[in-house]
This record gives sequence, structure tokens and C-alpha cells, in this order.
Amino acid sequence: MLRADGWLGRRLRRWANHPWARQFLGPKVLTRLDRVAHRLTRGRFRFADLLFDSLMLTTTGRRSGQPRTVPLACFDLDGVPVVIASNFGREQHPAWSRNLEVEPRATVEHAGRRTAVTARRLRPEEQERMWPQAIRVWPGYATYRHTTEGIRDIRMYALEPR
Repeated sequence: MLRADGWLGRRLRRWANHPWARQFLGPKVLTRLDRVAHRLTRGRFRFADLLFDSLMLTTTGRRSGQPRTVPLACFDLDGVPVVIASNFGREQHPAWSRNLEVEPRATVEHAGRRTAVTARRLRPEEQERMWPQAIRVWPGYATYRHTTEGIRDIRMYALEPR
């Protein structure tokens, strides 16, 4: 079994800081592979799970009104999953984050369970408390935060069960 602290996990963590990984590998390849793997295995496998705890978040498209599902890394804040809208350090907020700003009700598939949630944007002091944990789990977040500094704040959301 592959492990996050194994040779592949260490290599992927290093690659996460390269601009080509932030612009191509993560958003164009890995997220699509995770969606396909999740669908084919009926939620039993995602590539992201080899590196960190992850979930599938389904939001409602703010323009289309259609369901939109995306794989995301998640962290625990007092028993509630938290997701980070880093968008691989790009200048704009990810679409799923913009969707949650309009409609905070969503669905999460995590640890084999599907749960209806309401997204709550974390307050600045909560976000500061989460950053060290986030960077321990995925060091690329430090780079993402640095590259977006002065352009946008990276949003964090607690996905509280309804």
C-alpha cells in the first residue's frame, strides 16, 4: 500500500511547490482522476487518500443550479471537516468556494458516508489556528498562501452537519 510518508508521498509533496504542478498536474489531472476513481469504485478509493484525508464535496452551481462535485483535502476542527479554498495557489477563488458563498448547503461524501452539510466560512482567528495543521498535512498550502498574498485571501469552510 502506498503511504503519504513513503517515497511517492514525499515526491508528490515536493512537486506540489512547482508552478507546473499548481497549474496543470493538480487541477487538470489529479482532480479528474479522483472523480473517475471515486465514481468507478463507488466511493471506496480516491488518489488523494494516499496523501491526506479527503472528501467529495457536492455544491450547487451558482449560475447553472446543477450539482458540482469536487475532491478536496479535509482537516478536522473540533470534529467537523474543514476544507481550504486554495485553488492550487491561483489568483481566483475556486468555483466550489464561490458556489458555497451563494448557497452554503452542500453534500459531503467522507469515510464512506454521505452527509448533508452547511458550509460556514471560518473566522480569521479560526483560520490562523488551522494553518499549521494544514501545512503539516500538505506543505503545498504554504506556497499557495504565499503566491496569493495581496491578491486574495484563501477561504476555509467548516462543513457542519445539518
